[in-house]
Amino acid sequence: MTTPALSFQSVSKSYGNNNALDGVNFDIAEGEFFGLLGPNGAGKTTLISVLAGLVKATSGKVLVHGHDVRTDFATARRMIGVVPQELVFDPFFTVREALMIQSGYFGIKKNDAWVDELLENLGLTDKANANMRQLSGGMKRRVLVGQALVHKPPVIVLDEPTAGVDVELRQTLWAFISKLNKQGHTVLLTTHYLEEAEALCGRIAMLQQGRVVALNSTSELLKAAASNVLRFKLEATLDKPLPASIAAKARVTGRIVQLPANTAAEVETYLAAVREAGLVAEDVEVRKADLEDVFLDVMNKDRAQNKDVA
Repeated sequence: MTTPALSFQSVSKSYGNNNALDGVNFDIAEGEFFGLLGPNGAGKTTLISVLAGLVKATSGKVLVHGHDVRTDFATARRMIGVVPQELVFDPFFTVREALMIQSGYFGIKKNDAWVDELLENLGLTDKANANMRQLSGGMKRRVLVGQALVHKPPVIVLDEPTAGVDVELRQTLWAFISKLNKQGHTVLLTTHYLEEAEALCGRIAMLQQGRVVALNSTSELLKAAASNVLRFKLEATLDKPLPASIAAKARVTGRIVQLPANTAAEVETYLAAVREAGLVAEDVEVRKADLEDVFLDVMNKDRAQNKDVA
């Protein structure tokens, strides 16, 4: 049986009476592009911190290619490259110096060719000799990615890598990470950009309150969602609430309303209710469900189940 690249085995982490992680249990195969999704506070960063050895699990264990992150930390740590959420940098060095120093932490010497390749693929070549203090937030995040990859780890861990950065960086980063994944690197991604997860990840786990509430291939998760979604925009001049009959099912973002709709009859019923409420629907369309629909459905069902148990 092939050893998984990452194995989370009944991992729990408690802070007093708060369970940040509650029996998290799944494996990630070598070469997978795996997504870890969940709302703020779901436990994603805590799980990655346990993986990176920054936080000690209360119970359970984490293995990297069979190496325990606690009992065989040095080997496990060399096999992963973590891009953290926070912008942590040393203000006294240039970009190239920062990458070379990071190489030294792993005992790597004379890797100038790989550093040059990192700089080029991350759009940092013209910033190689710039001091870290002079870089924008997006450029600093590129350097963090470079530092995580400087020792060519077989497992790449990306914790919200594109949060608050421009479109150009996202495209540059995903092109490079996708290339590394095709070369055999395993990728674990946490993101709030669900379109990224849908486009990149072959399999996804969803966390809610420290528990895995969904785990499947991206395609199977999408199949489980409502097959179609009715989407329309409410006329801005009419300040009236949605009728109660459909408000509970609706996902509302500003003036945009989205509702699960599997049949033409459902679409007609929704639109009739909107008209009867004195509202005007504009830009009406029916589209296929996406990962955001799946995510919200899973989160809402889990909250409802917990409420019933309580």
